[in-house]
Amino acid sequence: MEGSDPPYIPDHHDEALDSAGEPRPGYVDVMAELVDADLDRISRTVQGNLRDRDVSFGSSEGSRPFHVDAIPRVLEAAEWNGLAFGMVQRARALNRFIRDVYGDREIVKSGRVPERVITSADHFEPELVGLPAPGGHAPVIGFDLVRGADGRFGVLEENLRTPSGLSYSDAAREAVDEAAPFDPPGARRELAPSFESLGKAIREAAPAGGGDPSAALLSDGPFNSAWFEHRMLSKRLGIPIVTADELELRGGRLYAVTPEGGTREIQVVYRRTDEDRFRDERGDPTWIADLLLEPLRAGNIAVVNAPGAGIGDDKLTQAYVSEMIRFYLGQEPILPAVRTFDLGDPEQLQIVTDRLGEMVVKPRSGLGGTGVVICRTSSGDDLERITRLIRAHPDDYVAQETITLSSHPTICDGAMEPRHVDLRAFSIAGDVAPGALTRVALRRGSLIVNSSREGGGKDTWVLE
Repeated sequence: MEGSDPPYIPDHHDEALDSAGEPRPGYVDVMAELVDADLDRISRTVQGNLRDRDVSFGSSEGSRPFHVDAIPRVLEAAEWNGLAFGMVQRARALNRFIRDVYGDREIVKSGRVPERVITSADHFEPELVGLPAPGGHAPVIGFDLVRGADGRFGVLEENLRTPSGLSYSDAAREAVDEAAPFDPPGARRELAPSFESLGKAIREAAPAGGGDPSAALLSDGPFNSAWFEHRMLSKRLGIPIVTADELELRGGRLYAVTPEGGTREIQVVYRRTDEDRFRDERGDPTWIADLLLEPLRAGNIAVVNAPGAGIGDDKLTQAYVSEMIRFYLGQEPILPAVRTFDLGDPEQLQIVTDRLGEMVVKPRSGLGGTGVVICRTSSGDDLERITRLIRAHPDDYVAQETITLSSHPTICDGAMEPRHVDLRAFSIAGDVAPGALTRVALRRGSLIVNSSREGGGKDTWVLE
């Protein structure tokens, strides 16, 4: 971009541009190719590629095209490797914690985690205490990483129930590669090993271990917001999609009805349904419990991720991950985490209410940004309402300090403008997938990047 004006001068940390608006090292070639490019045409081509592939987000009742911005994010090898070490460490600690929760609860006995954190969690499953989890409780974890004003990455939260995004990162890559005026660097890591690792994790979760077990992806069908991803994963992994009405329970074993009208036993369920609890709000068994609990108790199936893993997904649990790392691994955390306040602790509740305008308040078990309140953009009346809410129900919410997410050049109405981003990366069976999905808030100034809240995605170049 030498001799040309920068698209904008960042007023906070930008992934691609320094404080003078000049490209950072990994972006020099990309930005140079975009100076005289028809950005509007490139963007339209990317979106056309996605439509041709039917890449969408949302259920059949409210599906919309998944928006991908054409300007990729670049992560240099040294930075990515540091993130990978930190994610592996957190994945190990979280899996140790879940196993402990359904075992002897040594971390509670040590005083590191209050027992109420476990027993008050929506996704704690008492029926699973003492049961093994072949393949581990959470072989697949989605990490939401954010870069703050100081330029350092931190962990905002982890996703252990139904982490999604692998297929969207693959779709973003294909669409951008076909439309962009720049060539990707030879050092860019490919995404195929991510799917290979996921397939291996599913096979190795079989109760007997190893071999080539009969596996299926359990889906809600077209009514699930990630139906596109379910279909793509089924193809990439070579396993069929089944829905609840295609499953039968006989003699403690689970069977899927085949297209020919017969049945075949299912030994591994890759669960991608919205429902993952064994009990609903009334305490009645859910359909998941009706189908899976008996064969789980009999040791005849494994589920990826295992029922009950949602205890690690609980946002209050995540306030204690650093302590888990110290307790189970005897290490200091590699990755910093955005501070999460336990509102059930009177001292922490007081800190939050005193500084409420600096906080983000979240429901403990929410997904997709639902119910999140960014207090600094809330009115005085709203802040009073939130204060009453968290004082009345402190165990139902957590608070985090507000982080001004880093920005990234994004094509908006034919021009480059900064938009806030985060990074959804994955650990799979103890390793880290060689790619990630950058999520972008498409509305100016918004910090909400979730696809369910009108966010989009970017291809992410992880370099060797």
